[in-house]
Amino acid sequence: MSIPVLQSRLPSVGTTVFSVMSALAAEHGAVNLGQGFPDFACDPLLLDLVDAAMRAGHNQYPLMAGAPALRSAIATKIAALYGRQYDANAEITVTAGATQALTTAILCCVHPGDEVIIIEPAYDSYLPAVELAGGKAVAVAMQVGEQGYVVPWDAVAAAVSPRTRLIIVNSPHNPTGSILRAHDLDALAAIVGGTDILVLSDEVYEHMVYDGQRHESVSRHPVLAERAFVVSSFGKTYHVTGWKVGYVAAPAALMAEFRKVHQYNVFTVNTPMQHGIAGYMADPAPYLELAGFYQKKRDLFREGLTGTRFTLLPADGTYFQCVKYDAISSLAEAEFAKWLTAEIKVAAIPVSAFYRDGKESGVVRFCFAKQDATLRTALERLATI
Repeated sequence: MSIPVLQSRLPSVGTTVFSVMSALAAEHGAVNLGQGFPDFACDPLLLDLVDAAMRAGHNQYPLMAGAPALRSAIATKIAALYGRQYDANAEITVTAGATQALTTAILCCVHPGDEVIIIEPAYDSYLPAVELAGGKAVAVAMQVGEQGYVVPWDAVAAAVSPRTRLIIVNSPHNPTGSILRAHDLDALAAIVGGTDILVLSDEVYEHMVYDGQRHESVSRHPVLAERAFVVSSFGKTYHVTGWKVGYVAAPAALMAEFRKVHQYNVFTVNTPMQHGIAGYMADPAPYLELAGFYQKKRDLFREGLTGTRFTLLPADGTYFQCVKYDAISSLAEAEFAKWLTAEIKVAAIPVSAFYRDGKESGVVRFCFAKQDATLRTALERLATI
């Protein structure tokens, strides 16, 4: 009996580097600073609220777009922080994590032959989603200098063609820890203004911006907000990445198309968690205080690396720290990350994994969303290099 041959929709996709490095870390008993998830618990109050929602009977399907209480809380938060009032009924949808939101946004607006500008290094779900939609990804590489990673907007403008349908931006940026500033949004607006080009803004680390700087949400910029899908993640904000609950905000006309796809690839999202999160959002302190919480961890980690042979790159946002290792090794990034995991017992992620062509720049990424004791153990090991 022969097995039918299946032609892959994603022939170039294999096991992600995150899975590979996490498995390697487990094999060698390494401190896992690779994959981006906390090793500490969320607020017990959030668990209590979810438990209460379950016991109150919120266990059946919610509305396709999400529980009204949660959508209302999201709209209130965005208005307070960024000054844009989204209609909770027509312009906000709760999603099964940010990755589903990103993929659904791409599938709802990108048609075969359309071009999508992706700024690299880029989160690894963007390119496969574009390919699944039949689109063509056009990569523009960030520039790296003393100020860290910056977007070359002249190169983005040059990449625009009559077939450009979408530009994807990400701030705070994974993997580099860079942030977009007001002048960056103005530059993007100058590129897309007066065109039919849409914007997909990945803002899952929106509450992790440091040193007194503010998060420049696309929601804050009138020209961009009118043509943008803005995505965020409760998993990142509330230390519950395994819950896979996020959301997207967009103008009603865009959201109508988003929901057409959403209702058939997910339909809706975990009911009691939506109600629990809605109740938890009544107090803004957990997300307003998040930057201070993670800045202390960033500073602890950066201070601990100061005396090593790693070169620290700026980390203005997210919970990631990128470092150059050229003073330590000439190995390619993936090989250096494997060596670091097996021999030094600290796992990192090669930044080359965030480029379509595997571009090498001698940089690896650490995640500092860990307990201080975990970070100190990792730092002790890294200091031996």
